[in-house]
Amino acid sequence: QVQLVESGGGLVQAGGSLRLSCAASGTIFSIDVLGWYRQAPGQQRELVAAISSGFITNYGDSVKGRFTISRDNAKSTVYLQMNSLKPEDTAVYYCNLERPLDYTKRNYWGQGTQVTVSS
Repeated sequence: QVQLVESGGGLVQAGGSLRLSCAASGTIFSIDVLGWYRQAPGQQRELVAAISSGFITNYGDSVKGRFTISRDNAKSTVYLQMNSLKPEDTAVYYCNLERPLDYTKRNYWGQGTQVTVSS
């Protein structure tokens, strides 16, 4: 089993910065991809950023150039540095671990942390 615990959310003014952290515990494999998703009220959950153990990254279009994802494999921790925040970044941010299996993928989720950006 995998447990994901997020921290670092909060309230910030537009143009400000926040840093989210997510610590993974349990059995973590090198094939696991760690990432962040977000979900705003009435919206679908969307990818924010993801990173492999080899530090290959993938970003959602709306955050490219503003957010940076990083990973500490020794600590099984993933970070999301969010700069130049906008009100539309307001959402619950969920940490995700995606594990490729033979013909499918297994996803694990954290409990979510609220990020609110005021205008």
